[in-house]
Amino acid sequence: QVPLQESGGGSVQPGDSLQLACVYSGSYISIGGMGWYRQAPGKQREPVAIITRDGTTTYADSVKGRFTISRDNSKNAIYLQMNNLLPEDTAVYYCNANVRRGKGWGTTDYWGLGTQVTVSW
Repeated sequence: QVPLQESGGGSVQPGDSLQLACVYSGSYISIGGMGWYRQAPGKQREPVAIITRDGTTTYADSVKGRFTISRDNSKNAIYLQMNNLLPEDTAVYYCNANVRRGKGWGTTDYWGLGTQVTVSW
């Protein structure tokens, strides 16, 4: 079972909005950085927005001012509010979480299975 579950993708028109959600449901001692990545057909996976446990955020230049990442540590969840979507935002969006599962253990990067976002007329 994949411990990261994304939801909220869909097909919209340019200028529309979507919100993605991701929840980590596995065991953990601590969850560090979490983020959203995307992969368009024929392209490499790229970071979209990252958020640390204390709420510090980083965005790709292509989404600054349009996308907002947020985090709810009580739910082990992150969200991506996407406004003014453009056709070039079309991609599979993946959630990532850096997790420490045991005391004294190293950390592991977990990935969700992805959710499709399609922006077209």
